[in-house]
Amino acid sequence: MVEAFAVASGKEGTGKTTSTLSLGMALAEEYDVTVVDTDTGMANLLFHTGLTDAETTLHDLLIGDREASVEDAVYERFGMKVVPCGTSLSAFERADPDRLQAVVAELAAETDVLLLDSPATLGSKSAILPIVLADRIVVVLQPTIPSLSDGLKVQEYARSYGTGTAGVLFNKVHEDETVDPISEKSERYFDGPTLAAVPDDEAARAARRAGKPLLAHAPDSTAASAYHDAAGALDVRAGESERVAERFRSAVIPDSP
Repeated sequence: MVEAFAVASGKEGTGKTTSTLSLGMALAEEYDVTVVDTDTGMANLLFHTGLTDAETTLHDLLIGDREASVEDAVYERFGMKVVPCGTSLSAFERADPDRLQAVVAELAAETDVLLLDSPATLGSKSAILPIVLADRIVVVLQPTIPSLSDGLKVQEYARSYGTGTAGVLFNKVHEDETVDPISEKSERYFDGPTLAAVPDDEAARAARRAGKPLLAHAPDSTAASAYHDAAGALDVRAGESERVAERFRSAVIPDSP
């Protein structure tokens, strides 16, 4: 079985990478989970997982003249398989986004849940590719109307390529913010439910500084508890691995939104 989720947002700063890894660790208690940093231009998952010295990254798999296998770029970390992406500008410029299809297809054959940490914007082919390839998206928002509007644009684009919405995750919710009015609006406009409201927690910032996922650094924090709730609310749908892999290989990828 396998299902691919793109963890997506309309803008930077919503906490997609923290959310991707937190959902991954929580889901790994029940499933075999693989997390992939598909933000080839602004990758930072490697900083969150202590993989800054990784010898092989997703960039190596996307550059045609490099001899690297998918297996070389997979690292066992925190109960999950992690595929980091490099931060080199020259590697980003040389990477061929089309090769991501084959990489994702190969990873899908060896896991239950595939989480694609996606770029924030929809302005380029490499940014929209994870959304097109995923079965469903998890939209990470802050509890504001502008953030809701940005998330709806992501959902609209996902819909146009047959990608569903698994749910909405509110993140960085401050103590004085009321999520309910925004959540009510989101449940009217988004196809999926509100998975959780994750509080703005110093533990998340401390985890980033420590180079660890939040659930590894502060498993008893209020934010970690909220991510466990979100993972519990996410209904993972079993797909036949080879059928899903073939869909990845044959997906029609647009040049721009």
